Amino acid sequence: MAIFVGKSNLVPERPRYLNVRGRLLDLTIPRVMGIINVTPDSFYGKSRVGNLMQVVSVAEKMTMEGAAIIDVGGFSTRPGAEWIPAEEERKRVIEAVRAILKELPDTIVSIDTFRSEIALEAVDECGAAIINDVSGGEADKKMFHTVSMLNVPYILMHMKGTPGMMEKDPVYEDVVADILRWFGERIFRLQSMGVKDIIIDPGFGFGKTADQNFEMLRRLGDFSAAGLPLLAGISRKSMVWKTLGITPDEALNGTTVLNTVALLNGCSILRVHDVKEAVEAVKLAEKLKHGSTL
Repeated sequence: MAIFVGKSNLVPERPRYLNVRGRLLDLTIPRVMGIINVTPDSFYGKSRVGNLMQVVSVAEKMTMEGAAIIDVGGFSTRPGAEWIPAEEERKRVIEAVRAILKELPDTIVSIDTFRSEIALEAVDECGAAIINDVSGGEADKKMFHTVSMLNVPYILMHMKGTPGMMEKDPVYEDVVADILRWFGERIFRLQSMGVKDIIIDPGFGFGKTADQNFEMLRRLGDFSAAGLPLLAGISRKSMVWKTLGITPDEALNGTTVLNTVALLNGCSILRVHDVKEAVEAVKLAEKLKHGSTL
């Protein structure tokens, strides 16, 4: 029997595998994606890294703690974040991806960007294996073509508006149904272009109120109707710390609680700042659901 599934009566079985540069990433057990922000202004200060030695050190630590994917981003998408030009973002992320894969060549690196030219360079020249696009192809109309050409897994995230405007009274008729329709149109386009591995991310905090975020979490199982792996990025976001009246630095416990709910509702990938705690949540959730551990 499913738990916390809102309007759904049953959480469908997760899609089983992603083809990552010829290797199969098994998703029968949820995986953890560790966040590395090569930015000076990410909303959670402790996730920021400033030099390549630190980037590699953090990636190594996350990998040792059980992260299956390392997500490298150089453009802060927190509400009201400063807009930076492509060349500045490129300087931040390209050398970081190269450094990680030089020292940790078996690491699956995801490039967190909405710019197709940066995605192309990170994958084609540096070895990144997944593209994580917070705009779902809206910010750069070349992105879908780039993903199709590169033939790598693509994280399709929903964002209403832009980082500078996304908290300005976002309105939905039904937040889950509206986003599912939005996904459906873009999934059809991507699959028509030959993209085989698509991960969907409903975009917690990106153009949603706190109530809308919690509604999505309650009904997260509904997104499984797309038949694709589901990513949840809840880590230390305002839906946690504002609800509890604390700060992002104090939001680890609340994050773990909501990550566990996401896991029980069919999440395949948790995107987190704190890998060790997320891996522990996966183990406990799997024990609860299946009576076995990793």
